Amino acid sequence: MDRVDKASAVVLHTFDELEADVLHALSSMPPPVYTIGPLQLLLNQIPQHPLKSMGYSLWKEETEWFQWLNAKGPNSVVYVNFGSIVVIKSEDLIEFCWGLANSKLPFFWVVRPDLLVGESTILPPEFVAETKGRGLVASWCPQEQVLSHPSIGGFLTHSGWNSTIESLSAGVPMLCWPFFAEQRINCVYTCNEWGIGLEINNDAKRGQVEKLIKELVEGEKGKKMRTKAMEWKKLA
Repeated sequence: MDRVDKASAVVLHTFDELEADVLHALSSMPPPVYTIGPLQLLLNQIPQHPLKSMGYSLWKEETEWFQWLNAKGPNSVVYVNFGSIVVIKSEDLIEFCWGLANSKLPFFWVVRPDLLVGESTILPPEFVAETKGRGLVASWCPQEQVLSHPSIGGFLTHSGWNSTIESLSAGVPMLCWPFFAEQRINCVYTCNEWGIGLEINNDAKRGQVEKLIKELVEGEKGKKMRTKAMEWKKLA
C-alpha cells in the first residue's frame, strides 16, 4: 500500500465493464486508476510495435498446431494449458490424461517439459496410443492465436489472469483448475460472476474431468457459456 500511496497513477490490465464494482470503489480514492486491457487487443492495434516480432510468450512456440486445428470442426476442440510456471503432481497428470482420453473429444494440450514437480514430463504411452489422431501435444504455442481459432470450443486453464482475459477476449468458455495467488479468485469470478466457466475440484479425478469437458464443449451449459463469452468478447 505504501507504494500505491506514493504513485501518481495505477494502471490495471482489465477493462471497465469486466470489473465495474471494483473499479468504481477504487476511483473514490487516490491515485487515479487507468484500465488498459485487454492488453493483447490494444497491442494488436498498434502497427509494428516491438512485441509483435518478439511474441508475447515466455517459451519457444511451436507452429504445427495451426494446420491441425484447421482440420477440426467449429467449437470442437478442448485447449489445455496450465500456464508458464505452474507445476503439477504426476498423479494429477494421469487423471487429466484419462479424463481427456475418455471424453472422446479432440484436444490440443500444451505440456511444458517442466510441468511435473521434480521430474521430466512424459505422457503415458497408453494415453498417447489411445488418443492418436485425436489429440495434439506441444511444448508451447501462441495462446492468443489458438484461443481465437474457430475450432476451439473450450479452454481448460489454471485461471491465471493473462489466460483468463485472453479467453474472455476470444469468446471462449473455461474449465478452471486454479492453484495459487489470484487464480482462485479469478476462478470464482469466471464461474459465478461472469458466467463463462466451470470449476474442477482441487483433487481432480478423471471421471469429473471427462464429465466437465463434455459439458463445456457439447452440453447445454457449455452452449450458454459460449454465448455469454461472446458477449464479453464484444465488450472487451
